[in-house]
Amino acid sequence: MALPAHVKYVVIGAGIHGLSSAWHLAENLRKSGKGSGADVLIIDKTAIAAGASGIACGVVRNNYFQPAMRRLMAHSVSVWESDPEAFSYHPVGYMQISPEVMHQDVASIYAQQKEIGYTSTFIEGEKDCMTYMKGIFDDWQAKGITSVLHEKKGGYANNTAAMYGLAKKAEAEGVRIVTGVEVKGLKRDGKGAVTAVETNQGDIKCDYVIAGMGPWVRSVWKMLDLPDAISIKGKDGKMHENVPMWVYWSLQEGTLGVDPDLQKTNDGKLPPVIHVDTDAPLYSDEDGSLITDKLWGIYYKPDFHFGGVQGGAMPFKVQTELNKVRVDPYGPESPEFIVGDDFAHMWVSALAFCQKRFMGTMPKYKKEPSGGIGCFTADSFPVFDKFAENVYVIADSNHGYKMIGVGKLVADDICGMGDELLRPFRFSRFAEGKLHPTSNSPFPWS
Repeated sequence: MALPAHVKYVVIGAGIHGLSSAWHLAENLRKSGKGSGADVLIIDKTAIAAGASGIACGVVRNNYFQPAMRRLMAHSVSVWESDPEAFSYHPVGYMQISPEVMHQDVASIYAQQKEIGYTSTFIEGEKDCMTYMKGIFDDWQAKGITSVLHEKKGGYANNTAAMYGLAKKAEAEGVRIVTGVEVKGLKRDGKGAVTAVETNQGDIKCDYVIAGMGPWVRSVWKMLDLPDAISIKGKDGKMHENVPMWVYWSLQEGTLGVDPDLQKTNDGKLPPVIHVDTDAPLYSDEDGSLITDKLWGIYYKPDFHFGGVQGGAMPFKVQTELNKVRVDPYGPESPEFIVGDDFAHMWVSALAFCQKRFMGTMPKYKKEPSGGIGCFTADSFPVFDKFAENVYVIADSNHGYKMIGVGKLVADDICGMGDELLRPFRFSRFAEGKLHPTSNSPFPWS
C-alpha cells in the first residue's frame, strides 16, 4: 500500500496501543460525524505485533498497589471482556500470592478493588492460604505465604492473535495499516507542532501524531527534543535534579515444554494465572543449592500457543549507558537481551517450590530464545500525554499489553471526551510531586 501524501492522524506503531488507539479514534470520528477511519493511518517499521506486543506473556491483571493503576486496569479489563473471541482472551482470573512483608499492601489492593466493584477474594493467614490453594491445586506446597488475592476477573490473551483481532477492528472502521515504514524524523513548524512525519518511504503530512511505540518510545522523545534527564519533586518535598527519564530493563520470560493440561486445577479446568512473591529461600530443584534468600517472584500459566507452561520472573536493569542501549534487533532475535540458563534454573526451581508436579522438570525447559527489553519511565509508571501541541505519546513503561483500554482513553482524550483516568499519568506529575505510591513487590511495575 502506498503512503498517502497527507492524512489527519498518523499512528506510529502496530502494537497494542497503536492498534487500539486507531480503532477507537476511527470509531469516534465516525460516530461524531467529524471524519472516518480513512483519516487514520497506522505505520510500523516491521509488522503488526512485531515488537513487545508480539512476545508478551499476555497476562491481564489488576493487582496494582496504585489507585490510578487499578482504575485504569479495571477499564482495560472491560475492553478485553467486550469481545473475548476477537481478542483471544481467556478470562480465567489471576492470583497474587504473597508473604507477610507484602500482606498489608495486598490487603490495601483488595479493599480498593472492592470499592471500585472489581470482584476478588482475599485469604489471610498461612494455614488458610495453604488450604485455599490446595483446594485449587492438590499438590500446592509453597511455604511462607500469608495472603492470597484471587481476582476473579482478568486472565491472559494470546499475544499475536489479540493484535490481529485489534487490527481487524481498526480496518473494519476504514483505518489503513502500512508496514515496512520506518520513522526517521518529525518536521515541525515555528511553534513546534509537527507538520509531517519523515519516513524511509517519504514524508507524510499530518495534523496529529499518536506514538505508541513500546520500547522504542525514546526515539520519538528525542525527535521532540525532550530531555533524557528530568527534575522530580520527591516525597521529601525536595526537587531532585538530573533523574534519568528512561531506564531499560531486561525481561525474563520462558516456557516449560510440558503438556499445558498438566497445570489444570483439581476439577479439570484451566487455572487462573499464578503470581507468587515470597521471601522464603529458593533452592535448586536440580542439586539443592541455594539460589536466593532474598524476596523473589514468578508468574506462570498454561498456554497452548506457547506449547507448555509459560511465564517469567523479575526483570533486571540494563547496565549500559542510555545512548548505547540497542533495542534492535528486538526480543528473541537480540544477541543481548534474551534469557539464559540462570533464568531457567531459577524459574523452574520456583515452579517446583510452588507445585510438586513441576519437580524434576528442568530438562523440559525450552531452550529457545525468549525475553526482551522494556523501556521504563523515571518512576516505572506510564506517561500518557500530549507534547509539541499535536503529538500524543503513549509511554507504557512496560505495562502495555494488558492495557488494551488505553487506546480508547487516548482516542476519547484527543476528541475532547474527557481524560479522568489518564490525568494521573501526565508528565507534569514529576515536577509537581504527584507520584504514584510504591509497594513492597520485587517487581518494578507493581
